[in-house]
Amino acid sequence: MRDTELYAEILGVRRPWRVSGVKLELEGGAVEVLVEHGVEEALACPECGAPSSRYDKRERRWRHLDTCQYRTILVAQVPRVRCSEHGVKTIRVPWSEPGSSFTALFEALVIDWLRAATTQAVAQRLGLSWDQVDGVMQRAVRRGLARRQLEMPQQLGVDETSFQKRHEYVTVVADLERGVVQHVADGRGKAALEVYYEGFSEAELAELETVAMDMWGPYIAATLAAVPEAETKIAFDKFHVAMHLGQAVDKVRREENRALRELGDETLTGTRHLWLYHPDRLPAERAVHFSELVRKALKTSRAWMLKELAMEMWEARDRQSAQEIFAAWYSWAIRSRLEPIKRVARMLKRHLQGVLNAIASGVTNARLEGINTVIQGLKRAARGFRNRDRFRAAIYFHLGALDLYPDSFTHSNSR
Repeated sequence: MRDTELYAEILGVRRPWRVSGVKLELEGGAVEVLVEHGVEEALACPECGAPSSRYDKRERRWRHLDTCQYRTILVAQVPRVRCSEHGVKTIRVPWSEPGSSFTALFEALVIDWLRAATTQAVAQRLGLSWDQVDGVMQRAVRRGLARRQLEMPQQLGVDETSFQKRHEYVTVVADLERGVVQHVADGRGKAALEVYYEGFSEAELAELETVAMDMWGPYIAATLAAVPEAETKIAFDKFHVAMHLGQAVDKVRREENRALRELGDETLTGTRHLWLYHPDRLPAERAVHFSELVRKALKTSRAWMLKELAMEMWEARDRQSAQEIFAAWYSWAIRSRLEPIKRVARMLKRHLQGVLNAIASGVTNARLEGINTVIQGLKRAARGFRNRDRFRAAIYFHLGALDLYPDSFTHSNSR
């Protein structure tokens, strides 16, 4: 088999295109595969498909999968046509997406690598620039978002995740049943969530069963305005309640620790992480010390016990039982003389309906918290992102369950 025939088979080049030559550049470590379009073949406008006259041709180059240790470069004289409606246009080629300097198979390789490694690592591995690899990711995400058919899930999770320091956030909306990110928006204001809801009809929004979120006013307001019967669907899950109570316990500990240290008492010094553990997950080597702390007449001990008692709401048999447990707990909390605990108690009372919704439905934002952990891992691995657009693209790329591959990938891969 001649080399031109071999590469025609490898690349899946078919009429009206043909491989006209193959050049080996030993010094440059590359193989150039020359491709041309048949002069006698009819041409059409890439915009409207109307038969069009040949205008001229321009040389284009695409990186393809390596041939042994040699980079393979596809070089084609691509015709341009004159369309009566759209003017002069370059025709599309079957082996690559418009605007890409890579063949579809090579882009697919980059996408596969990006699933497992950072942009910088992929760039180094494949001999590309950072911007070239990032361009592949950006195109892949644009394709995926354009192709997806977004459906309203039954269980929705809404949360914020940090973009950079200085309290910069993005809002993440996820399908909790599938663990798939559906929406990423700048900031954590009402508008960030409104944009997502606006993509659905009122009938679709009515099918939503639960929206799990933190007790954050803008998210609550957006959901109440958009979702029918939202009061029965908004759920403040156990994780967020525990988080607020845990922060209250830590505030009590810090205040008490300062007061004790002024008296020369180091009882609470170095104990911050002990109070964050669930009792059943406390390391055995620290359990004895923690038990001694709990038995002492400390404000922090009382705050911690109130936090643990609040979690008993999730052990209730039904909504009514959970409400009774809360009423008893609230009475103790509000008389505790622990201001951080009292503030959280009042907040929970204001949002009790949503807490009871979470208990009754059994929904949690645990899956979204797992997504948030992955997002922060992506940020650390990338050593931060230049801007929000790239941050959003990385989230969609890894967590959006999108169809990322080029349209011509199946065509090329089938040869």
